Amino acid sequence: MIRQLRSELLPLLRVHWRLVLVVLLGVLGPLVLIAHVTEEIFDDGGYAWDRAILSWYVGHRTPELTRAAELLALLGGIRVLPVVTAAVALLLARYRSRAHAWFLILAVSGATLLNGLAKISFQRPRPEELGAVLTEPGYSFPSGHAMANAAFGIALGLVFWKGRWGWPVMLLGVAWALVIGASRNYLGVHYPTDVMVGFLSSVAWVVGLYLVVRRRWTVLAAPDAPASPHHTTSPEGNAVVNQR
Repeated sequence: MIRQLRSELLPLLRVHWRLVLVVLLGVLGPLVLIAHVTEEIFDDGGYAWDRAILSWYVGHRTPELTRAAELLALLGGIRVLPVVTAAVALLLARYRSRAHAWFLILAVSGATLLNGLAKISFQRPRPEELGAVLTEPGYSFPSGHAMANAAFGIALGLVFWKGRWGWPVMLLGVAWALVIGASRNYLGVHYPTDVMVGFLSSVAWVVGLYLVVRRRWTVLAAPDAPASPHHTTSPEGNAVVNQR
């Protein structure tokens, strides 16, 4: 049985090792870490460094940094991010395909919905006792800002992944999510573990969504093609070339 398994599994891994690696690092790995951190917080009392990091931020606040963090909270918040997402989706629909636009919208809206369900389920209070700069409603775990902005950045990276802009866009998207997360800790409205789990949750959600929808919307996994007035996409997101 072991020989048969090896003879069938090894050739499959040789062909699909990239997909297996993506699943392990992009979906299963984050989910395992999320489960571990969540158990540590709600069953074992959490991490001592959660409050230590917030105390460090409190000791290093300046008026300039506080204004920058508040600006980031606005840009990455519910008033601005949905507008930016819709605008970028329109551009993607115009210059790439409707599949790319819908993928971005599904990634961000799905992460937002999952975040709301998680907050209702866990109901972790915000760390207001540690000198929060802002007073925000709702629960703390996981960070909605971190989760939505990570979904936005990672989804954009996957949209451009097959082209020359794949790595730069992905790095910028991840950097943006990390800066937003750090600003939430700086403002004292989230524990570091709130931000960590929010980020990891979006990684698992967006990568998993990409792996599912790219089979139906094949243009998502296709390399960049030169823009052409005769190149469009079907309603399902598959590439179509118009013939004269």
